[in-house]
Amino acid sequence: MKKGWGIGLLMLLVACTQPSSDTGETNENGEARGEGMRDAKVLAEELDVPWSVVESGDVFYISERPGAIAEVPKKGGKPQRKKLSLTKEVLHEGEGGFLGLALSPDFDKDSSLYAYHTYRENGEIYNRIVRLKETEKVWKEEEILLEEIPGGFIHNGGRLAIGPDQKLYATAGDAGEEEKAQDRNSLAGKILRLNLDGSVPEDNPFPDSYVYSYGHRNPQGLAWTDKGVMYSAEHGPSGDETGKDEINRIEAGKNYGWPVIVGDEEKKGMESPLYQSGEDTWAPSGLAESDGTLYVAGLRGQQIRAFSTDGTSSRLVFEGEGRLRDILSLDGRFYVLTNNTDGRGSPGKNDDRLLRLDHLK
Repeated sequence: MKKGWGIGLLMLLVACTQPSSDTGETNENGEARGEGMRDAKVLAEELDVPWSVVESGDVFYISERPGAIAEVPKKGGKPQRKKLSLTKEVLHEGEGGFLGLALSPDFDKDSSLYAYHTYRENGEIYNRIVRLKETEKVWKEEEILLEEIPGGFIHNGGRLAIGPDQKLYATAGDAGEEEKAQDRNSLAGKILRLNLDGSVPEDNPFPDSYVYSYGHRNPQGLAWTDKGVMYSAEHGPSGDETGKDEINRIEAGKNYGWPVIVGDEEKKGMESPLYQSGEDTWAPSGLAESDGTLYVAGLRGQQIRAFSTDGTSSRLVFEGEGRLRDILSLDGRFYVLTNNTDGRGSPGKNDDRLLRLDHLK
């Protein structure tokens, strides 16, 4: 055999043994690293414990848990903050604070958005949903939609999103009292559905109830496909029993099992997850959908994972920026909030940041 042929054959054999991915790289767990591992563009730095990002026109609006809304130009720049004028003070304690945002469908006309925040009243911790209006100096509370959602030092849920049906959806955690997730008379451990004026939709699955689905531990992500199918990302058990984080397909009136079943466990009348993390921990938070794929931002997992909606495949598509709280899909790009200043991460000099990712394969 000629020398050149031998070298060529050896190179071919080596190439054939490499993992199949866009970059040919793997992480420490042997998972293929996708296109999304390439450089992220930093659009904003020095955010103060950011939680939710929404967009209108050329501006991103970012909630900061201590109690402010930061505005960032879509092209990037220094965050400009506006304080909140609320009738009840934000309680930034544990996992609580100023959390989810959702823009009014008429934001261009009414400059309003919906917000979810933790508060304390008569010695008890709760969460509430309000409508805010932007003024020259502050975001002023204009309307209370729902109050006394059970809250606590942990498991406040907090995600807001307006669905394809133009209803407002909110995730509520079990507030550290897991038995409440199975109690349909409690708002804890639920996904809630409201009219935009705060009233109960007539077609909700349970009469005169905001409860849309129940049996949830601490859901923090909501997304819909273009066919209107709803999904949620949810934190599984922590402490000694790690892992079993979930991606669920959400249907009206269904019971998602917490705390009776976890992971792949099954029980009649309860829904098992589309995906669960097994012994790994994703700590999934923000969820986005793009071209039939779900993308979830992970906190303890410190990664973005992609999930097919048919329940057959999950893969790592981005890591290396620490804890990730929220993800927004716009025009083929992804915008991601890091969450390294929340007391559980290892913040860098300019944390936290808003990142733009041009590719997630």
